[in-house]
Amino acid sequence: MSTQALPQSARRGAEHRWLIAVAVVLAALMQVIDSSIVNVALPDMMGNLGASLDEIAWVSTGYILASVVVIPLTGFLGQLLGRKQYFVGSIITFTIASLMCGAAHSLGALVFWRIVQGIGGGALMTVSQAVLFESFPPEEAGVAMALFGLGVMVGPTIGPTLGGWLTDTYGWPWIFYINIPVGILAAWMIYTYVHDPEDQRRPAVIDYAGIALLAVSVGSLQYVLEHGEREDWFASRLMVALATIGGLGGVALIWRELTTDHPAIDFRVLRHRQMWVGTLLGVVMGVGLYAMAFALPVFLQGNLHMTAEQTGIVMLPGAAATAVSMAVVGRLSGRFDPRLLITMGALTFACAAWQLSLITAESGAHDFFWPLVLRGVGLGMMFVPLTTITLAELSLTELPQGTGLYNFFRQLGGSFGIAGISTLVVRFTAQTRATLVEHLDVTDPSTLSRVDMLTHGMMAKGADPGRAHQQALALLDRQVTGQASVIAYSKIYVISAVIMLSLIPLLLLVRRTSGSASAHAVLE
Repeated sequence: MSTQALPQSARRGAEHRWLIAVAVVLAALMQVIDSSIVNVALPDMMGNLGASLDEIAWVSTGYILASVVVIPLTGFLGQLLGRKQYFVGSIITFTIASLMCGAAHSLGALVFWRIVQGIGGGALMTVSQAVLFESFPPEEAGVAMALFGLGVMVGPTIGPTLGGWLTDTYGWPWIFYINIPVGILAAWMIYTYVHDPEDQRRPAVIDYAGIALLAVSVGSLQYVLEHGEREDWFASRLMVALATIGGLGGVALIWRELTTDHPAIDFRVLRHRQMWVGTLLGVVMGVGLYAMAFALPVFLQGNLHMTAEQTGIVMLPGAAATAVSMAVVGRLSGRFDPRLLITMGALTFACAAWQLSLITAESGAHDFFWPLVLRGVGLGMMFVPLTTITLAELSLTELPQGTGLYNFFRQLGGSFGIAGISTLVVRFTAQTRATLVEHLDVTDPSTLSRVDMLTHGMMAKGADPGRAHQQALALLDRQVTGQASVIAYSKIYVISAVIMLSLIPLLLLVRRTSGSASAHAVLE
């Protein structure tokens, strides 16, 4: 039996663990919400700052690039600066940058402060997870991860709704100002109740080469994933160059970090079987989860013409189901094999995705209620046990590096999922539209009847016969394109289901865990 139990003496501040849980969840929730809340305000920013669509996109891209580069460095930076000091500093950086983003009067200033905000935000989720895992005893680790998961999973759901309401009611700067009181409260609670581990050691050497390789490789790859579809992927020389830099830089980064005595990113933690298997599972889950999370709001707003606020309301029952599911699974994780819970969660998620694949252009909000509730239940059943088994074999000193790598690869999987799904939606829509158009023959009686009906409808609105006929043809074309888009999204949901189901055979690689020790002990 190989046991990596966290000694009680190392759990400084454990008596305040529930206050610590509230503080770190606030920090994580603030970061996750900010990743999605901005998107609904971009049109208002464009008008206010006089920016084009490509220019305003850097408000989101700058934040994502900065945060993705920082995430795998959080373990190293926590050692260098002291984890508590780094955590509080990151929250303060994020909060001040939020204030400056809201006060920005130019696109350049807004993008700059969004990058600063991303630098601060990159640490919030990863360090929160490490602090939470250390503060709770092994038998309560599932509950701790459930609390953390609430912020991770619920945040993207309420983000668009909150962002739409704030933008419509008070203006876009308030999507940033709302972070200020939350950030102040979280920073104060972390400063008051969280303590550094007793065995924390500052690194003897700073790995400047590793940090530079990380920034270049991950930044290039993330840019390709964010903008590849817009640039027609490898038809663009820029995308080819950045993909090459990202690939070669990634290989150089791994070689550098495995051969130096003081790496900024300790890939050696992946030697633990639970860690590398859990990370692989996290990548797969990230692809499937982010793919659906990206596709659903776009479908609701683009095809069913819902507002951002209406979209958030439709998705709210799923968020509530996730919260309830995580709370229940957090209590049950010590009694059941995590592999069983993940399997049940994957099957439930796949069932929800299959139900969503049956949607039509006539679907209403009520048609999404049960599929999204099922999806929420499935996510709750997967997230808590997956996080627990991934970190099971890590010692206290390895935990910060492990959480950083786990979150980094899950985020990277999500980026691959979004990039792949956005490309497939366009291609599936074009292919389906071409197929549908083949069946629209100008000599077909049903087609002629449809065009005639639409023409008379346009004439009833005051158009002359010639113009009414052209408008009818244009409307028919939009209807065909809309139906093609619905079919394309239906295929996307099926793909998401298949991706989640692929988690189940991968669970054979996970070691059997036992009882309440599943958080920190693995049976050989």
